[in-house]
Amino acid sequence: MERKIYPSDVSREQYENIRGMLETAKHKTSPRKVDLYDVFCAMLYLLKNACGWRALPGDFPKWNTVRYYFDQWSKKRAGEESSLLEQALKKSGGTRTDGQWTSRKNHVLHSGRTKRQEHGHGAGERL
Repeated sequence: MERKIYPSDVSREQYENIRGMLETAKHKTSPRKVDLYDVFCAMLYLLKNACGWRALPGDFPKWNTVRYYFDQWSKKRAGEESSLLEQALKKSGGTRTDGQWTSRKNHVLHSGRTKRQEHGHGAGERL
C-alpha cells in the first residue's frame, strides 16, 4: 500500500543520510517488518502536529511500533550529548532549530502524563 505524502516528510535522499545511524539503535536479529523511513516520517508528523500517538494517520506504521522506535532513538547513549533522534533531526536537514524539535519531542513524549497522574493512573500510585 502506498503511503500518502505529508508536508512533514523528508525525501528518501535526506533519509539515506541518516538511515545507517538509525539502524544502529537496535541489533537486527530478524528481518524488519516496517520501513524505518515510514517510522521516521511518522515521528516527524507527530513532532510537527503535536498530536497523540493514536492519532497517527492509518497509512503510517502502527502507533505502538512508532512509539517503540521513538523510545529507542530518544535514549542518550553513554558519552554522547544528544540522542540518535536529535542527531537524525539535525542531519536530515529539517528547517526547525534544535530547540524547537527538542521541545516538541518532550511534549510528544510526556503528553497525557499529567492527566493520567491526576486520575490516579501514575506509576507512583500502583501497589
